Amino acid sequence: MWRSANAGQVSLAQLKVMSAIEGCRTAALGGHVERCEDCSHVRIAYNSCRNRHCPKCQAIAAKEWLADREAELLPVPYYHVVFTLPAAIGDIAYQNKAVIYGILFKAAAETLITIAADPKHLGARIGLTAVLHTWGSALTHHPHVHIIVPGGGISPDGERWIACRPGFFLPVRVLSRLFRRLFLEQLAAAYLAGQLQFFGSRAALADPKTFKQYLAPLRKAEWVVYAKRPFGGPEAVLAYLSRYTHRVAIGNSRLIAFNDAGVTFKWKDYRASQQQRAKVMTLAVDEFIRRFLIHVLPSGFHRIRHYGLFANGGRAENIPEPVSCSMSQSHRGNPTTRAARVIVSPSHPRIPARAAAGG
Repeated sequence: MWRSANAGQVSLAQLKVMSAIEGCRTAALGGHVERCEDCSHVRIAYNSCRNRHCPKCQAIAAKEWLADREAELLPVPYYHVVFTLPAAIGDIAYQNKAVIYGILFKAAAETLITIAADPKHLGARIGLTAVLHTWGSALTHHPHVHIIVPGGGISPDGERWIACRPGFFLPVRVLSRLFRRLFLEQLAAAYLAGQLQFFGSRAALADPKTFKQYLAPLRKAEWVVYAKRPFGGPEAVLAYLSRYTHRVAIGNSRLIAFNDAGVTFKWKDYRASQQQRAKVMTLAVDEFIRRFLIHVLPSGFHRIRHYGLFANGGRAENIPEPVSCSMSQSHRGNPTTRAARVIVSPSHPRIPARAAAGG
């Protein structure tokens, strides 16, 4: 019913996700029979769809991914930085997911790597892991990347580990300035290369003059880089990653009811005070499906990527043994820092970044 009513407005990737979730752990995907040797009790276990957008299929994938990452964690404090796109860019991203999400990854990673390499700040080569989320708690389109980064890096000569100041990684104000400039530069380059497409209410942006006028306010607007409290250690990093890396737009634990009134689920209103954030929302079924499908990623798009020292090509070789031995000596205690929101202005000078995607 919903498919026929929305024919021509749903992509093939979205239809595949719908079919996968509908058939997950049902007879449609087959299964196997388990029989107890003691009591002869028989149980039928149906196969899972293993689709990355399925709420029921992420636990195993997350466990396997985390097992691989555990051996790579460094014995130093880790920091958590979030880069978020303004709503005006999010509108463009909805019609150009692969291009805009790719620019978001690249600009955020290059920002961190560039500022960290600057001797005025850290003066070191760093590594980082970035995770893309495209949703807000109410299933609205809200593209942002969560980045986990060790509190330090390797010196330019490759001989020692340079630790950041306790409780402070890099200045978020400087990060935000550079992120805004890099993103807008790369967005303009993608536009000139004909990589962007515009439909419906955004069709006018195909005109270069209109597109330039659309971006003009964003060059002065607030672009927020949010620095959360640093993790206490590698174990805390793993606990965080286990929650975030394979999360989907909404998990089954947030669903409350499904009936004629629609779909009711729990959500958090981050504009409200801490005590009043937890809320309940009911959406018509059609609207719930529409919002969920907004967050289906393009086929083959990597939502977890590694940059700098953590680039997949040579993680082991990037951190020599003498440097590894010096890490624990450079970091002591359990630093903490306060979260920060920033308003930006002029651009920061650009330093070439070395970033490679993977994951």
